[in-house]
Amino acid sequence: MRNPRNERVSSDIDGDPAERTCILSGRKAARQDLIRLAISPEGLVLPDVHARAPGRGAWIGVSRADLEKAIQKNKLKGALARAHKGAPLTIPDDLADRIEAALSRALTDRLGLELKSGRLLMGSDRIAQNAREGRVTWLAHAADAREDGSRKLDQAWRVGREAEGSGLKGTRLPLDRETLSVALGRDNVVHLALNDRGAAERVETQLQRLLHFQGQVTSRQDGETGMDDEGMKNASEPAHAASATTN
Repeated sequence: MRNPRNERVSSDIDGDPAERTCILSGRKAARQDLIRLAISPEGLVLPDVHARAPGRGAWIGVSRADLEKAIQKNKLKGALARAHKGAPLTIPDDLADRIEAALSRALTDRLGLELKSGRLLMGSDRIAQNAREGRVTWLAHAADAREDGSRKLDQAWRVGREAEGSGLKGTRLPLDRETLSVALGRDNVVHLALNDRGAAERVETQLQRLLHFQGQVTSRQDGETGMDDEGMKNASEPAHAASATTN
């Protein structure tokens, strides 16, 4: 999409505290808790999950189910038309699919970047050793990971964090091992861990956005998250069911 004259290219959401308003719910939230919809010069509405596309746009913070209802009832088109003064708009029938795919890709891309930086650990034996030594900040398992393998790593993590009996356990990702393996260029990726708090926060931001859009209720309470208690204190709050203004 071209950048119209005198319009600034939106920056990435990471680290931007600015709030936006959801055009469907009217609620305000931080940019990282929302999804930007970009409008091409031809009027095509497309997901812009990194908020980098130039030109016109709008923000939503609702779940996939609520978005699909809004599309079906023409509420999304009406809200966009009001925000952009009746400009011709085309909303793809598969917009919800495109958004979920983009959010999934944003999560796997972030995992890939942490892998390249040496902060992402893979392989049960390697993760278990680092977990027992207290070097794991974030732990996660593929959607189709076996329960016994996940339990063993969860236990090793609790031992390393001196949190036995707390219920602390890794996050069950909304991605299966095949998706993770293809995205990370490795064979049979089932379990993942991060050894850096900042990396854990970056991954959690993308994970929470995807889970929220899927309509999954998530919690950052002790013992119910893939991030340790210190990491939770520094991490951003989970995505809320709303928010962000046009732009």
